[in-house]
Amino acid sequence: MIRILNVKTNTRMEAVDITAQVMKIIGDSGVENGICVVFVPHTTAGVTVNESYDPSVALDILDALEKMAPRSAGYRHMEGNADAHVKTSLVGNSASLIIESGRPILGRWGGVFLMEFDGPRERTVYVKILEG
Repeated sequence: MIRILNVKTNTRMEAVDITAQVMKIIGDSGVENGICVVFVPHTTAGVTVNESYDPSVALDILDALEKMAPRSAGYRHMEGNADAHVKTSLVGNSASLIIESGRPILGRWGGVFLMEFDGPRERTVYVKILEG
């Protein structure tokens, strides 16, 4: 089973909490035990699992990524978004969640985030549920 989320981002860099949508897909699947893979096919956006309770955590992550790969750093890629490609490589384009008793296993404050590095855009997020 695969489902698609379309996520509209509003700024060049942002972390969009998609936990509720992913949890709904898992719940609707009826799968009690398995794996949920959340995948973004874009080369300038990623997926991560991190704290969703305090929004400043996501902002800190974005700030740290900007320090590691600043927008203007003399990149060879001439499109003007090389930093976004680097940030995506650092974060990754997927996250795997264990499903137990019909729910993803996340830490107490854990959430699933679409990480936008070259917005604003409309992003496609694929959610694949594997029973087992």
